[in-house]
Amino acid sequence: MDVSVTTLDNGMRVVTHTMPHLETASVGVWVGVGARNESPESNGVSHMLEHMAFKGTESRDAREIAECIEAVGGYLNAYTSREQTAYFARVLKGDVPLAVDLLGDILLHSVFDEGELEREREVIIQEIGQTNDTPDDIVFDNLQMAAYPEQAMGRSILGTVDRVRGFGRNDLSGYMNRHYTGGTMVLAAAGGVDHDAVVGLAQKAFAGISDAVADAPEGARYAGGPVLDARSLEQVHFTLGFRSVAFHDEGYYPSQVMSAVLGGGMSSRLFQEVRENRGLAYSVYSFSGSYMDDGLFTIYAGTGADDIAELVPVICDEVLKVADRVEEGEVARARAQLKASVLMTLESSSSRGEQLGRQMHVYGRPLTTREIIDAIDSVDAASVSKAARDMIEAGTPSVAAIGPITRLENYERIAARFG
Repeated sequence: MDVSVTTLDNGMRVVTHTMPHLETASVGVWVGVGARNESPESNGVSHMLEHMAFKGTESRDAREIAECIEAVGGYLNAYTSREQTAYFARVLKGDVPLAVDLLGDILLHSVFDEGELEREREVIIQEIGQTNDTPDDIVFDNLQMAAYPEQAMGRSILGTVDRVRGFGRNDLSGYMNRHYTGGTMVLAAAGGVDHDAVVGLAQKAFAGISDAVADAPEGARYAGGPVLDARSLEQVHFTLGFRSVAFHDEGYYPSQVMSAVLGGGMSSRLFQEVRENRGLAYSVYSFSGSYMDDGLFTIYAGTGADDIAELVPVICDEVLKVADRVEEGEVARARAQLKASVLMTLESSSSRGEQLGRQMHVYGRPLTTREIIDAIDSVDAASVSKAARDMIEAGTPSVAAIGPITRLENYERIAARFG
């Protein structure tokens, strides 16, 4: 596998995977900063900064940024998470120099024009309103708040309307100068790319990045508890969360396999019992989310107002059953799902580029496919059950629900099921 890494003088790392059979390439900058780096007063600034990066630089206005990438048939986008902000492009392999130059331009030379700022402020406020009107989105924010109250890890990535209205260009430029430094930035490229050529492009495009050390975010402090929102809706959107494992924890892969066994597909225990056997929900699934220093395991289900009373005990019972016993056959199916997902990543330059960017931030190096597959294969039924037991014992559960919740068990009773 042709994967190479170079660290520039300013601390920025460049990682590439040359995939010579591809005529396209994906290039992105993954910045190790997100919502958890924000203070209460700056909540939402990472996301707003991501939006404003496309709204004009010293040499290109917003329209020119859009036109120059689309003129070559390319694609440019970004996203903000709790621990990372990503800016990425997908282009034909001959247009990699344009993609790197454009990424460097928006990350080093954005002007944060006041007119553009006012317009984009309203766009983000509309985005917040849309999220608040989408219960199967906002319930996950509420679960995060229940798990990590009164801290950056528990606040919304989008911020609040009042915060967004208050941000000025100095807030954005100051935040970028403090957090967008060489040590927090990884340029990842995959597809039809040459490593040395990409390094040369990065040296030119990102020469102005500071080598200063950015401040570390506050540590995650899991608490658990309920956040309930009674609304007049057709369904109850219910989430159950548990403290889980960080990326570096030895239980990381057992937790991933456990999630696949419990709620990772149509053969999973939750799907079979909740949907197929009882018809209590159309959508039910689980996922194990990890952070640098903590993790949150999440189960989601959407059900009717009358069915929520039966649904919650069933979900709790399935969690407890996994902690008690798992069959080797279902573990083998779960391992196969995870391994297929890893291997399918190698067929997409964009997925591979994102994987490399994340790995550089989490592990400081790209992981080989072989070591990931071996780690998954090392998980057996005993370690899956242990992962479930450890999760249950790690702290009180978190619960978030939105909708007609009059028949939902109270939090104390739900928590007592795992006591």
